Amino acid sequence: MKRLTKLFLCALPLGLTPQTLVAQTTPAIPVSTTAPAGKARAAALVNGREIPETSLERALKPVAKENKDKARTDILNFLIDNALVDQYLELLKVSVDPKDVDAQLETFKGEVKKADQDYAKVLEKMEITEADLKKEIHNQLRWDKFVAMQATDEKLKKLFENSPEIFDGSTVRAKHILITPETPDEKGKAAALKKIQEIKLAVEKTIAEDTAKLPALGNNLAQQKAVNKITEDAFSAAAKEQSSCPSKRDGGDLGEFPRMGSMVEPFAKTAFALKTFQISEPVSTQFGYHLIMVTGRKPGEPTKFETVKGAVVEVYGSKLKEAVVEKMKSDPNTKIEIMK
Repeated sequence: MKRLTKLFLCALPLGLTPQTLVAQTTPAIPVSTTAPAGKARAAALVNGREIPETSLERALKPVAKENKDKARTDILNFLIDNALVDQYLELLKVSVDPKDVDAQLETFKGEVKKADQDYAKVLEKMEITEADLKKEIHNQLRWDKFVAMQATDEKLKKLFENSPEIFDGSTVRAKHILITPETPDEKGKAAALKKIQEIKLAVEKTIAEDTAKLPALGNNLAQQKAVNKITEDAFSAAAKEQSSCPSKRDGGDLGEFPRMGSMVEPFAKTAFALKTFQISEPVSTQFGYHLIMVTGRKPGEPTKFETVKGAVVEVYGSKLKEAVVEKMKSDPNTKIEIMK
């Protein structure tokens, strides 16, 4: 239960930032989705329940002006997903003892006091009422309980054995090209997909033409290194010219990252499945469409399940949340309305 308190304490100086929200790999304490006293304008409706605009305004305060539009979308998606998870658990009638919520709140108050902070001022700085705080603690504890109910040792060991690269410290280094749809509708998405497919064909054409011009270099290793350089140069040039991501200035280079915790799942899953210097098919994420090319790998160290069981539970919880959200979104009765 400590991580609930730590999350709030870490947020004290600046409030809950979009980076904190988006980076969580398990459902975290979100910006409150409970409307304050009086009628607040809704940012979205999830099956008729409001996500108040004040929730977004609170989280957007520390974000630079030029990044607010992008951050707003990310935060709202996060809050919608959390609302769907909460409603799913309500349907399953997963309950939490109010005494556990009160105990967690008292722990939080104690940690605030140890940090030489005034509890009332902390809530004021976070722009959240105690009632909202208790509701979010309740939701987190309910999720933890649900994960514990599902995460049997059999399931956890299967996840560990089937995905060793998640837990052994393996990393890849990758470059990408991102095309963000100009509009969020299907027409905009189709146009972005078409554009990135055209970029892939153009890059592959350049690689083929430049590879054909290579002289015989005498051995397979030297020849492969030359082809790899041609591939990376062609990909980097296309990223600099056409990518929507700030990484374009570095030829799309994202540096090294692990299997979980740094990149969204479709991106990370694809990257770890690629061979070095292989260019992926277009990968769809909430940011748009990506082409990914892995330029390096670092293998991890063999580890035992018992040593990393806590991490396995967190990854299982992350995947479970994705499955719950997908299940809810695919339900024809689910209605999500984004307010303009």
